[in-house]
Amino acid sequence: MESLNIAVVGHTNVGKTSLLRTLLRDSTFGEVSERPSTTQNVLAGHIRSPQCQIEFYDTPGLEDGIGLYEYLQRLAQHQQQRHDGPALLQAFLDSPEAQVSFAQEAKVIKQLLRSHAALYVIDARDPVLPKFQDELAILSKSARPVLPVLNFTASPNHFAEQWKQALAKVNLHASVDFDTVSPPRDGERRIYTTLATLLPEQQSTLHALTTQLDQHGLDREQTASHIIADMLVDCAALRLTVQESTTQSVQLKDAVTQLQNLVRQREQACVSSLLALYRFAADSISIDDLALSDGRWQDDLFHPQALRQFGISAGKSTAAGAAAGAGVDIFMLGTTLGAGTALGAAIGGIWQGWQSMGKKLRDQWRGYRELTVENKILQLLAARQQALAQHLSVRAHAQNKTQPLSYHANTQDAIIDYIESARVHPQWSKIGVSVGVKFRLRSSLPHADQQDRERLCDKISDELTKWRIRSK
Repeated sequence: MESLNIAVVGHTNVGKTSLLRTLLRDSTFGEVSERPSTTQNVLAGHIRSPQCQIEFYDTPGLEDGIGLYEYLQRLAQHQQQRHDGPALLQAFLDSPEAQVSFAQEAKVIKQLLRSHAALYVIDARDPVLPKFQDELAILSKSARPVLPVLNFTASPNHFAEQWKQALAKVNLHASVDFDTVSPPRDGERRIYTTLATLLPEQQSTLHALTTQLDQHGLDREQTASHIIADMLVDCAALRLTVQESTTQSVQLKDAVTQLQNLVRQREQACVSSLLALYRFAADSISIDDLALSDGRWQDDLFHPQALRQFGISAGKSTAAGAAAGAGVDIFMLGTTLGAGTALGAAIGGIWQGWQSMGKKLRDQWRGYRELTVENKILQLLAARQQALAQHLSVRAHAQNKTQPLSYHANTQDAIIDYIESARVHPQWSKIGVSVGVKFRLRSSLPHADQQDRERLCDKISDELTKWRIRSK
């Protein structure tokens, strides 16, 4: 299968590498910096599938368009085929000046002549200057289709309209607005659809790519929902057992802390999986609106502030704070610890099944109690991960560690009924406990339990996906 080769060109520091990071969904591609001439050599990145293969080439910045254009004009006077643009550019590459005065520009021209088309990245915050017009004149001599990509159009001060007028004067009537910091949802599709009009012979390849992008986007949404659902079932089914004699003691507080730590660690594992799914490094993500920094939540899961941020009522017991065990239920088969405890109990509707009841009664007679996670915390777990997945699905992979976020603080009460059904199946929780309360996940469950668990995860996942789609 033949590759479609696309050169990404433009003046220095206009966002070429940032554009490619977003198109490739790779926040580690190349180097992004405010220093000029960060990219010194041509870097390759690719998108591959059984149906299509596109190779992108990140090129150094064009630093001296005016000088190179003047040199090409002088060079053309000595060329027999002065109207043959590619031949003129090749003559430049064969000249000593390509190794000395215009070494950076030579790398760009060489890659352009090897490519099917070029994306010419423009910083729309810059006014249209002669150096940019000379760059366009040089690129036009390659006889390759050039698609201008207007970057930073989300900035309040930009010259996008002036740029489009200037592009039209050099017969470049097709362009795409694509802000690499806040890319439009259909931005990638618009780039490839416009390229298809410029490359008729590559239309089938580009059509296959857009179809693939749509499918991959849907697959990521569904996978993200399943990752979240899996975590919710693990936390809902999780139980820790303590002796009745310890219910008013230091040992109970230790058990509460143990349960909370296990849930915190399970949530962090979910965050790491979502970051990996959307191909973000943990240290590349900070979201002030979510109190997420370097891929970790800064607001503690069991603190009232975290609940309030997502519109969840903290309640009297939770208001006592995490140190008192907020967000933990104590199940006592209809008994309570009394109004004096800060732990509270949300008992009801979970003791189902004669076999399960029999075991619980035996444990009651033996003086055991069980700790499990409160519904409010399950709501918060769902809401935080949903907001994160919603953000990652549209976030650019360019260098902008902190990005503003618009999210819906929805607690998703509808899915709690599904999650509740996991409480009567403690064997469904894959959270394991080892010495020192270290978090680990069991890799497998009994076959029958695994099937039932998967069916519940699928139901929760479907609800999560529907909610995110409605929120867009």
